[in-house]
Amino acid sequence: MGSVKRFEDLEVWKKTRVFADKVYKLSNTGTFSNDYSLRNQINASSGSIIDNIAERFERGGTKEFIQFLYYSKGSCGEARSQLYRAYDRNHINSETFKELFSDAEEISKMLSGLTSYLQTSDIMGIKFS
Repeated sequence: MGSVKRFEDLEVWKKTRVFADKVYKLSNTGTFSNDYSLRNQINASSGSIIDNIAERFERGGTKEFIQFLYYSKGSCGEARSQLYRAYDRNHINSETFKELFSDAEEISKMLSGLTSYLQTSDIMGIKFS
């Protein structure tokens, strides 16, 4: 983590970027595209994961970054819940559900791992350098 200079270098950000893109593309197809409320909610929550990582990384303080990693993790849980609703409404099939759910679970684990690492490290953030 000490050598990471940009949020774009974080593996969790890269994984979340792909996830948000998959969700966006999927939500704009078939019956999903007409379920405006759910489509907008799942795009907002998946986007919130990636945006919270970027926003707080740029502020340069580790404690603040950790707090927003928790927000990202919450948004990840929200996206998983919305995947259930998309599946229950027959907007996505079981294979797509399992793939995206697995992606979201992996992102959640990565966020937890990064949070744990930062909480036990001496890294203060670039604004304290």
